[in-house]
Amino acid sequence: MDSTGNGQRVDFDQWLKLANTDMSAFEALRRATINQVIEQAPEEQQDRLRRLQWRIDQERRRCKSPMGACIRISRMMWDQMMGEGGLVERLHELTNGGFSDAMSGGRSAKVIPLVPGRGPGR
Repeated sequence: MDSTGNGQRVDFDQWLKLANTDMSAFEALRRATINQVIEQAPEEQQDRLRRLQWRIDQERRRCKSPMGACIRISRMMWDQMMGEGGLVERLHELTNGGFSDAMSGGRSAKVIPLVPGRGPGR
């Protein structure tokens, strides 16, 4: 990510130095930056983003190492992509005609054919 969402550039070297010298300040800045990005998202997406960040934070806390956290978070992303109800499944539904079924909620309607020359006022 090269921007915090508000046009400010993220300086990787500065973040790395902070993480190596003052982990509590790094964590405070990380949380503040994440919250800032969430606050700039459309209001209807903010709750979902906060819940997702909570899940990510829980995975990080459960792991004994940063690499373990990275692997668990990567698995979360792959599950959202490839797992049940994931992006790939949804794309298959779209390409196989499932989109109209999903949008209609299983409801059906009678289709009335339109015949040229017949209608109101004729």
